Amino acid sequence: MENDNTVLLNPPLFALDKDAPLHYAGEICGFRVHNGPSGSSSVQFEAVVLDRSTGEGLVRSKEPLDCESQREHSFTIQAYDCGEGPDGANSKKSHKATVHVRVNDVNEFSPVFVERRYEASVPEGRLFDRIVRVEALDADCSPQYSQICFYDILTPNIPFVIDNDGNIKNTEPLDSKRQRVHTFWVTAFDCGKNRAQADAQVVVTVKPSCKPGWIGWSKRVEYTPGSGSIPLFPSLHLETCEETVWNIQATVELQTGHIGKGCDRDSYSDRSVRRLCGAVRGEVDLLPPPSPAANWTSALPTLPSSDSSLVFSFNGSTHVAMVPDSIAAAISGDHFTLQLWMRRGGINTQPPTNQARGNRREEETIVCSTVKNDDSFSHYSLSVHGCRLSLFYWPDVSAARPVKFLWKLEQVCDSEWHHLSLSVQFPSVTLYVDGVTFDPALIHDNGAIPNPAPRQRLVIGACWETEDKQKDILNNTIPEGKDTGDLIVCYVGGYRGLLSGVTVRPGSVEPHSVVECLYACREGLDFGDLETLGSGMKVHVNPSQSVLVLEGDDIESFNRAVQQVTYRNSLRFATPGVRPLKLTTSLRCFNEESCLTLRQLEGYLVVLQPDAPQISLSGVGPHLARPAPEFEGPRGVPLFPELRIVCSLSHAVNTAAQGMEGGALMSDAVAHTLDGCEVQPLGEELNPEREELLVDMDALRERGLEIINTTAYIAITGAESISVYEDVLRSVRYRLAKGSARFERRFRLSCSEMNGRYTSNELTLEVNFLHSLDSLYHPSHLLASQQQFLHPSHHTGELSGHTLPNPHRNSVVPGAATVIIMVCVGFLVVMVILGVFRIRSIHRRGEGARGGSKEDSGQWDDSALTIIVNPMESYESRMGISADTEGEGEEDEEVVESPDDANDDQRIIIKKEGRDGHPRRY
Repeated sequence: MENDNTVLLNPPLFALDKDAPLHYAGEICGFRVHNGPSGSSSVQFEAVVLDRSTGEGLVRSKEPLDCESQREHSFTIQAYDCGEGPDGANSKKSHKATVHVRVNDVNEFSPVFVERRYEASVPEGRLFDRIVRVEALDADCSPQYSQICFYDILTPNIPFVIDNDGNIKNTEPLDSKRQRVHTFWVTAFDCGKNRAQADAQVVVTVKPSCKPGWIGWSKRVEYTPGSGSIPLFPSLHLETCEETVWNIQATVELQTGHIGKGCDRDSYSDRSVRRLCGAVRGEVDLLPPPSPAANWTSALPTLPSSDSSLVFSFNGSTHVAMVPDSIAAAISGDHFTLQLWMRRGGINTQPPTNQARGNRREEETIVCSTVKNDDSFSHYSLSVHGCRLSLFYWPDVSAARPVKFLWKLEQVCDSEWHHLSLSVQFPSVTLYVDGVTFDPALIHDNGAIPNPAPRQRLVIGACWETEDKQKDILNNTIPEGKDTGDLIVCYVGGYRGLLSGVTVRPGSVEPHSVVECLYACREGLDFGDLETLGSGMKVHVNPSQSVLVLEGDDIESFNRAVQQVTYRNSLRFATPGVRPLKLTTSLRCFNEESCLTLRQLEGYLVVLQPDAPQISLSGVGPHLARPAPEFEGPRGVPLFPELRIVCSLSHAVNTAAQGMEGGALMSDAVAHTLDGCEVQPLGEELNPEREELLVDMDALRERGLEIINTTAYIAITGAESISVYEDVLRSVRYRLAKGSARFERRFRLSCSEMNGRYTSNELTLEVNFLHSLDSLYHPSHLLASQQQFLHPSHHTGELSGHTLPNPHRNSVVPGAATVIIMVCVGFLVVMVILGVFRIRSIHRRGEGARGGSKEDSGQWDDSALTIIVNPMESYESRMGISADTEGEGEEDEEVVESPDDANDDQRIIIKKEGRDGHPRRY
């Protein structure tokens, strides 16, 4: 024990002599202490004999030991006997034994604080994990008594606590107005419960409020479509409250996953976007909108999309699209580019990522195709399996062995929209995912496997497996088959997810710039001016421009950089809605323990409803009158020769600022892109044997536009400028076959943009066919002849909208018109007199006169007679002149209004029975 000189040996000290029990020779006369390994411990100890006969001894220190000066001692001890006699002659010595002495500590010292006074200053209104740390030491040598077991605050009723390590923190936010300085005392206890000799004083000064964090944060940011780029944080700056930081990193996230395919892209169709991006023409749409010409997608469920593209859903079982052989034949060859939009797992399904190898049931096939190349067949299939994308390619199914290209991609299994572009120029394969190139992780030869049937097939959403009818269908096949002769086709490896814009273009690979354009977002985060960046500042934006990272070491430069972060949307008619925003900040300080921690800020960007464009069609009158022979010419007659298309935006402006009272609705003309126009005949459809609409096909192909020409409508589609659509529509002509001139025909013209999101006004055109004077006496042209003379002379108000570019050809001399009118009036009077005379004759004859053949032979033969009421009657009725001279007793006739011109009060008399026994309309 410390401060004692007795050494407790274990085991006790004994020395034995084999000469015992001989006197002297068998007795132990003493012990000698020798130096230990260090050579200095022996002088402090001595050994004495307690009993010579038993050899028992005792080791003791010459003076009390001090643990603090030396805790352990080591030395050797040696025994010797008494020799042969009292003089100790010929004494014998034993071997040396080592003695280790450990000094046990006594708790003789009390803790002592390193500092008598501790000071700290903290800002108000915050809770701290540690404000200041006090420390006390104990001079005892053993861990039991030298360690400080706990500290204690002696001052009562203060908002501070101290832990066993001496860390002091506040229990509630401090208020400098309530108490500026807090002074209290603390003490320490060692593990032997000795209290510190002197207590320590702690002084905590509360600084006035300084809240570290971002100041000027606006939770809501509004964006007006068409504004270009706007700063998101124009007045935002970081307050660190004099805390010294040496690195700042801020991450701005814009969440647009709910907008279309991940962001705001062009609102035109995929085909139009390809054209706007400059893609090489010739692509084949494998998943077109369902139509009579493309019925293989009619059974697939579709989902709405804000970017005007059609999204097809595949469930991995019953949803399969079998592309017709006629379409598959157009994409043969070993050089092709396959592009598609893919979202794995559908809307609410997260695809599994831990899939077992070798389980074919878990491999999902997107496209599976066997194509004919001259005299051989090649086969390929694009599949996903877990987080891997694979291309299985067989250059020649009858000779070469297949090769499999594998890519390990997180994008395949994250349940988000991604754009894939696969360019195959065997043996070279290039994959672009969201515009970024990825090299195959593995390319290997699959060796000898059964050859697929050399037959042209193309399937979307699965692959086929040809088996005999007697063979059982495998468990992993889709329970759907098609009989093909002696074989049954079963689908395997069904895809689960969403697909859109699946196209294949044979020939050379697609340029990288085109692929980037097809994927590019029209909205995202950007940085205003890189030249304004201070030294040490870094800016990084991800490819989709949804995450922007700023990093720097200077607060002032960092604040200026944050204010340069902008949101841009190049779409004039952006998709309205909310885009969540997040700002995450990470600070690094020289004192990491007391470094500031800033919470994540959340807000949202609101894209306002864009001003709707007003697409106005004008320059075409409601009537178009032309001589009938012009319509029967080889080129027909242009329907819209002076068409004008104007796209304007109507928006409210503050006219008070311009010195005017109130507000006004202003309209600004804008240059925009149309994507479709339609010409539709009203009433009955076109008769392909008698009439047709002609379009300049060379001009359409030159401009990359497409046309659908049916008897019900003509649709011209493709993203192009307004001027191009004006030129194309001005060339639309209407042609009739010889002898097929009609009474009238109506057409309706309308245009749209962004796949019908915005439509124009409907322009209705009435085509009138003017006939020559020679056709007056031909029954089928009487009404047309009346219109030819009536319109110029008596209906000038109705002709105000007519388009008559060449009035000299279609006008009639006023004198000739007068003569014709007078002849018609005279003819009408004669017909009325004859009718009255005939009625009276019938009444005189009575019933018996009907049987006489002579009277019958002398009666008026009116089998081919058609009586036309004076065409001037409508004019006279409008002028208030009454005409009561028609229809007295005409029992065999009925008067009907013209069905072709409801605005004119002309009347046509229809004979109930003509020569052919059928009603006839003139």
